[in-house]
Amino acid sequence: MAEAPSFTGEVRMLIDGELVEADSGKRFDNINPANEEVLGQVADASADDMRRAIAAARRAFDETDWSTNRALRKRCLEQLQEALEAEREELREELIAEVGAPRMVTYSVQLDTPLEDGLRYPAKMIEEFPWERDLPNGAAFGMNSQRQVWKEPMGVVGAIVPWNFPFEVTIGKIGQILATGNTTVLKPAPDTPWNATRLGRLVAEKTDIPPGVFNVVTSSDHLVGEELTLSPLVDMISFTGSTATGKRIMEKGAATMKRVFLELGGKSAMIVLDDADFATAVPSGSMVCMHAGQGCAMQSRMLLPRSRYDEGVELITQAMSMVPYGDPSDPNMMMGPLISAKQRDRVLGYIAKGQEEGAKLVLGGGRPSQFPKGYWVEPTLFVDVDNSMTIAQEEIFGPVLAVIPYDDDDDAVRIANDSGYGLSGGVFSGNEARATAVARRIRTGSISVNGGMWYGADSPYGGYKASGVGRQNGLEGFEQYLETKAIAWLRP
Repeated sequence: MAEAPSFTGEVRMLIDGELVEADSGKRFDNINPANEEVLGQVADASADDMRRAIAAARRAFDETDWSTNRALRKRCLEQLQEALEAEREELREELIAEVGAPRMVTYSVQLDTPLEDGLRYPAKMIEEFPWERDLPNGAAFGMNSQRQVWKEPMGVVGAIVPWNFPFEVTIGKIGQILATGNTTVLKPAPDTPWNATRLGRLVAEKTDIPPGVFNVVTSSDHLVGEELTLSPLVDMISFTGSTATGKRIMEKGAATMKRVFLELGGKSAMIVLDDADFATAVPSGSMVCMHAGQGCAMQSRMLLPRSRYDEGVELITQAMSMVPYGDPSDPNMMMGPLISAKQRDRVLGYIAKGQEEGAKLVLGGGRPSQFPKGYWVEPTLFVDVDNSMTIAQEEIFGPVLAVIPYDDDDDAVRIANDSGYGLSGGVFSGNEARATAVARRIRTGSISVNGGMWYGADSPYGGYKASGVGRQNGLEGFEQYLETKAIAWLRP
């Protein structure tokens, strides 16, 4: 494995405009998942540190003009965009090292794509969004009233970010949170803290964002993040992560009537209809291995028609066997390591469960022998999977594809919808109208037809059922960070 480039991540957090260590002076290690080496350290905050950050965000919302000064907000987002652009390549190397992100993926959704529009889109929306709209004059109670609807910021938003696409998720959250006039406390995953602390440093050093508007708190203790959910000073939680944690946030936040945005897990189905171009469609199922399958929208169930099942299995077996994986700094690799030993063991546990329940393992299933260090799992393919099996129902978050046979279009729709999740999916057909008709019947928040890509800062992303509440990005994402006020003036 190539030697990692030499760089030093930002150790300090950002609290109330100051780059600070934890009050206790404690730090924790940032580990390279490809080789288990310590990259460096970062501040290890306590609950007291988090409460200081929350108080700063509350004060900044209540006592500065951030919530009302749209021109300032736009200028600050543009300053942050410029600062990030200037450090793009350092950030790329950082993501490769701390996330285990393959270099090729950083040129798309891991870095370059969200950097292109994650801040620009909400900055543009500041000028274009209808912050006030008129209603027809009302005559309730015999009174003539002029009426309007105002959109106002929510207040303090706690942003809790996962480790799989940390920069992409973070920029999608904070761009809209800040553009809408809210203040925020960002809690990154302990596995991937440096991209967040870099952002904190850039905000402090390169922007006019007032102290307390944006805070970053890093901690090895997940319960430190729960302070955001419990605090009455926090108005909303914006969370991306597991469904189990999302449910806990809803439960714990109920006491203070927290508004929530929850982008949670998925078990998305890729439906290949019998008239599809199998040679093109089926091999694309190997994309479940991109970034080691650590993506909530991954299409981890492939549904093949029984009439062409053997043909499809042969094609996907060949494609999965050719997935390039290894050193994430190598630009030719599509797949790197899993993020941690815990996640690797979790994935291996699901693979064992699939075998126990009778699915046929045709490829992979273990730890690759060529990597004695690091958190690696081979690209893994199961066929003859029944949709009731654990590997078809639960999110594995690893490079594991389950192939499921179906009888006809109705059966494919039934199987795709037979899931507690509803995040994403795909349909392939030689007839676009037929594929679109099937797509309309799939209960998911996003779906691709013949490989179309819905992703972008202007596209709302989220899910049905246990895949979450609300949307990230797009107009719908922008509006969820706003409260609605109706106002009327008595007129003669």
